[in-house]
Amino acid sequence: MAKFNVFNREYGWIELICGPMFAGKSEELLRKIKRLEYADVDCLLFKPKIDTRNKSLIKSRNGKKMLAIEFDDPFEIYDVLSKNVNHPQVVAIDEIQFADPKIIEVVEVLAKKGIIVYAAGLDNDFRNNPFPITSSLASMAEHITKLSAICTECGAPGTCTQRIIDGEPASFNSPIFLIGNIESYTVRCRNHHEITDKKFSKKSDKFIKNYKEI
Repeated sequence: MAKFNVFNREYGWIELICGPMFAGKSEELLRKIKRLEYADVDCLLFKPKIDTRNKSLIKSRNGKKMLAIEFDDPFEIYDVLSKNVNHPQVVAIDEIQFADPKIIEVVEVLAKKGIIVYAAGLDNDFRNNPFPITSSLASMAEHITKLSAICTECGAPGTCTQRIIDGEPASFNSPIFLIGNIESYTVRCRNHHEITDKKFSKKSDKFIKNYKEI
């Protein structure tokens, strides 16, 4: 007989933790996993290999860390689970925005097989455009936790990841993926988020130029 899920006797589900950089996404993921450990819940942690900042670790900025299994191809997660004697009740995936798009299928299959999936990742890129993987998971997830940080310019809720290159806001034409930390990124509110070389339609440009704010 299949092992019942500790939270539900019939099915798994998907929980997404998202937000900008420095919002505490990994910290929240690790907090959830630590809580499960007290109940002896079997859990496996994964992260994409492209995230080279902490080899084989999920690490939060407050110093908490846990070992994680790295993968290139999301289907490798199936192999790990199939070889695991104690089939995990929970699978956690950090920095999921870096994964191959096949991760969407993998997460869906895991949930259908009765596994609870915790996924953490950036919601938007440095342009403040949605990451396709995180956006897709948001539409699939039963539960979503959207976190924010603090704008380094004004102290308002920081919801935008700001990329900084040589002390200046990055160009819209910069590569989407640039692995980095405080040397390359900060967090801003919508008002203070800056992107150079961003193009708008003529209609929008005209509105921006002529609309008088109250």
